[in-house]
Amino acid sequence: MTFRVLVVEDEPIAAEAAAEYLRRLAGFAVAGVAHSAADAVRVLNADPAVDLILLDMNLPDTHGLELLRLVRGTGRACDVIAVTSAREVALIRQAVAQGVVSYLLKPFTFAGFRAKLESYAAYREQLAAGPEVVNQSGIDAMIGLLRPPPGQEELPKGLSPDTLQRVTALLRQGAASAAEVAATVGVSRVTARRYLEHLAETRLAERDSRYGGPGRPEVEYRWTGPESR
Repeated sequence: MTFRVLVVEDEPIAAEAAAEYLRRLAGFAVAGVAHSAADAVRVLNADPAVDLILLDMNLPDTHGLELLRLVRGTGRACDVIAVTSAREVALIRQAVAQGVVSYLLKPFTFAGFRAKLESYAAYREQLAAGPEVVNQSGIDAMIGLLRPPPGQEELPKGLSPDTLQRVTALLRQGAASAAEVAATVGVSRVTARRYLEHLAETRLAERDSRYGGPGRPEVEYRWTGPESR
């Protein structure tokens, strides 16, 4: 199965980078590169077989969400992955409400790009191979394919998948502070905090204040992600 992808990106260098990344991935083909909403509409009108749009939000002639409304208004059911530097929660909510299946923040590396696209491919292939009617667990499994597991996504510089897995396993057992994680995992407190903050920023953990002694309260981290991956 090969997925035809339209890149909608107003910056020529970023657009070419995304197109080149696509060419390096098996199962994907570049259907076109559009630098504006008007260009994107022309490509979509000429190619009804586009499966996926990589959509930047800040286009020169209109907002990416407005382009998405136009696309949906024509009855096109192609999927959309937002590829943007926009981080506002209100915008993300609007994007999800209009059918954006995933969100890739700029700047990104090839590894991060590949993880998102391969997760999308796994999701589409599961849809095509599965039964026409599924139960709740089947739906959850399909949607879960859109999110790469920890360690598959590109990690910040200096973080390793193995250590992240150990920190994650510890948090699943109960809330812990950076000092407690450092002592158990065998890293410095500063290093432990970096891993914990990464989990908090990716919404797999949440911060809380632990009271019980003199002085300032200690920050503890509590696992909020799925129980198994």
